[in-house]
Amino acid sequence: MSKPVWEKKRPKSLGIPKKLSSKKKAKAKAMAKAAGRPYPNMVDNIRAARKK
Repeated sequence: MSKPVWEKKRPKSLGIPKKLSSKKKAKAKAMAKAAGRPYPNMVDNIRAARKK
């Protein structure tokens, strides 16, 4: 069975991680608030980073 994303190492092919823009941070925070969390978790951040 596959591991959850937070237990996997970052693939080297992705290169150096980039910071989230303020717009993407706001999107992650909105997703967390909609889910009833006070701040975004890693999954919210990943989802916000993938959005275009």
